[in-house]
Amino acid sequence: MCVVCVCVCVSLGGCVSRFWVSACVEPLLMCVCVCVSLGPQVPATCVAQGPPALCAPFGRTATIWRSLSPFWGEEYTVHLPLDFHQLAFYVLDEDTVGHDDVIGKVSLSRDAIAADPRGIDSWINLSRVDPDAEVQGEICLAVQMLEDALGRCLRCHVLQARDLAPRDISGTSDPFARVFWGSQSVETSTIKKTRFPRWDEVLELRAAPGAPSPLRVELWDWDMVGKNDFLGMVEFPPQVLQQKPPNGWFRLRPFPRAEEDSGGSLGALRLKVRLTEDRVLPSRYYRPLSELLATAVLGPAEEDAASPLAVLEELTSGDCRQDLATRLVKLFLGQGLAGPFLDYLTRREVARTTDPNTLFRSNSLASKSMEQFMKLVGMPYLHEVLQPVISRVFEEKKYMELDPCKMELGRTRRISFKGAPSEEHVREASLGLLTGYLGAIVDAIVGSAGRCPAVMRLAFKQLHQRVEERFPQTEHKDVKYLAISGFLFLRFFAPAILTPKLFDLRDQHADPQTSRSLLLLAKAVQSIGNLGQQLGQGKEVWMAPLHPFLLRSVSRVRDFLDRLVDVDEEEEAGGPARALIPRSATVREGYLLKRKEEPGGLAPRFAFKKRYFRLSADALSYAKSPEWQTRSSIPVSHIRAVERVDEGAFQLPHMMQVVTQDGAGALHTTYLQCKNVNELSQWLSALRKASAPNPDKLAACHPGAFRSARWTCCLRAERSAAGCSRTHAAVTLGDWRDPLDPDAETQMVYRQLLLGRDQLRRKFLENSSVDTTPEAGTAKGSGSLEGACPDALARQKAAAARLLEVLADLDRAHEEFQQQEEGTVAPGPLGP
Repeated sequence: MCVVCVCVCVSLGGCVSRFWVSACVEPLLMCVCVCVSLGPQVPATCVAQGPPALCAPFGRTATIWRSLSPFWGEEYTVHLPLDFHQLAFYVLDEDTVGHDDVIGKVSLSRDAIAADPRGIDSWINLSRVDPDAEVQGEICLAVQMLEDALGRCLRCHVLQARDLAPRDISGTSDPFARVFWGSQSVETSTIKKTRFPRWDEVLELRAAPGAPSPLRVELWDWDMVGKNDFLGMVEFPPQVLQQKPPNGWFRLRPFPRAEEDSGGSLGALRLKVRLTEDRVLPSRYYRPLSELLATAVLGPAEEDAASPLAVLEELTSGDCRQDLATRLVKLFLGQGLAGPFLDYLTRREVARTTDPNTLFRSNSLASKSMEQFMKLVGMPYLHEVLQPVISRVFEEKKYMELDPCKMELGRTRRISFKGAPSEEHVREASLGLLTGYLGAIVDAIVGSAGRCPAVMRLAFKQLHQRVEERFPQTEHKDVKYLAISGFLFLRFFAPAILTPKLFDLRDQHADPQTSRSLLLLAKAVQSIGNLGQQLGQGKEVWMAPLHPFLLRSVSRVRDFLDRLVDVDEEEEAGGPARALIPRSATVREGYLLKRKEEPGGLAPRFAFKKRYFRLSADALSYAKSPEWQTRSSIPVSHIRAVERVDEGAFQLPHMMQVVTQDGAGALHTTYLQCKNVNELSQWLSALRKASAPNPDKLAACHPGAFRSARWTCCLRAERSAAGCSRTHAAVTLGDWRDPLDPDAETQMVYRQLLLGRDQLRRKFLENSSVDTTPEAGTAKGSGSLEGACPDALARQKAAAARLLEVLADLDRAHEEFQQQEEGTVAPGPLGP
């Protein structure tokens, strides 16, 4: 199995913002969003009137209102099929009435992203959207070269096409094919209102005297008024026609032309894009490395210099360390060893820390691992604690400000002052509002000890014990509290309050006024998390009116932390299983519109009913409301495909279908409508992940609906007709709800260890100058190899040799699988 993963960070603007728009095209202020989509492998939705059709996006940023320098800071991790070839970013101006306007786009090829292992991190100028370049889909051809008495003849069998771009306002096209060979050209018939035409026509062309000519097949959308719209083309050189005439599916391409650079006149998009592609072997090949990792976390940490974890800690830094931390946490969660793993890193971190004020303050592997661990297992807990207060802040939109330099006295009408406004009035009103919100936040946090996941409480208990053992002095009595609150408050609660959208607490970013309110609340929560030790020491003296409330909250937080770590280790039996989310837990829930399977004579819009859906690892259930006792369900094991539905099928956007198979082998389709493209992508991803282990998955399905005795997509009249579009089970979003995949995590760890293999060999196996006498072991510090005692050094050398042996075995396994693939797998059907 091969895995392709793209991580995308989107930002536009910021400290060095350079986004602007030509005054003749757009107004001075816009509402800007970014849609991220793949190349033609994804079915398209129609953007009717004006802008060209875009590939169906898998992600859409929040809209930044009335700004020419928006900043998003949003991140998407997307799992893709191996044949993906392009990633596109469309910047749009959202309009309340009518259709959104496309400002420009950035298109990145797979090769461009993969050129640098570190990925792309730069400003990229937006380019204009050329309708002739916005092509997608594939065409199926069978070409023969013949010789007869009249000379050379080319016979082109044009069978069908699929996933063509929608060019008409109805969300479909009227495609026909035009074949060129030399000076001759011939056309197929036009198939009306479909993106999946089936021609099955044989076209013959005679060769003209002269040099051999290439074959070019163009697809066009026929229009009664105006010029026809280009849908894509394929071209084959004469050498290919002679040696191996084309036969199969071929990806449509735009007309060859140089990429038009707007010179920055449309603005620039700041992107961080990184591509990871790897081969994941069967589980048995990773067992030795998994055993080494498990042995390391259960052994002594302080003298461990040659274990895989010690090598990884020494090698990684920055973003790579954060990715590694996430992988390791998932790996050990799957093995039930998350607690020992975090304890191992804590022991190493505590052992080398001399100043308690610097404990866990750096982005070490221990800090990053604990941070990612909280996000993976504690996100439902975070939502339960903060969601009510965050929603109040967004809905009430109260004006709050304590900084005199930022106060806007003209806004005081929003808090109903009598008489002339003043800074003192604003400060008093803002203080009352802030303490009201903070009181609700502190009450929710300190009352949540029993709702915190047991595995998190156990990890904090171990952290509390290790820090107390390392710093038992009376003057350091708060260090054990600060170690926990530094993670829970400073790295978990406060960031979620500051940027709720990045923690799935809100669908949209806050407006500037609400953002300022959230910033003040996050600052206060940080101060509480620091147990009030830094109050009055910073430059923000205007926060002083809040200090009495913050100091009163500190004692409550200490009591909360004591209750948080007062947990019995026997509770670990109910902790994480092999899946990150227990099978009975709700993976995703919310209201969707469901279409009745047998709507009878009802019009399409009345055939949809609003239902509350819940997805677990076992079933997709639904009822009239969350509290409704009678629920219907679809077993996840029955799901055979989860795909988008063309907008034209029901004249409704954001549609998807769940195709299931009953015990008799019959297929049934349930149509669901989401409220926006992000919700659609999230439901698609969650359902595809939940049904990933199912056998007999469909390779193709209909992106339309069977209405009026035919499929709306391919126009075939048989309800049982084979699907006309490929399924996309491999396209999913990466998030904290992902099920654990120990093999994929171990493969990533193996790749990281390969980077340090030579360093490990030189340090432990090729260094013959190391003095191993007992005197040398006592003369030097225990942190260096030269300072290790002979027994410890021997153990480290043995561990290093074993690790190198395991890496060599995995190398050989990858080479064998690569040779098998090269020897048995034929070239892909896409492209000549």
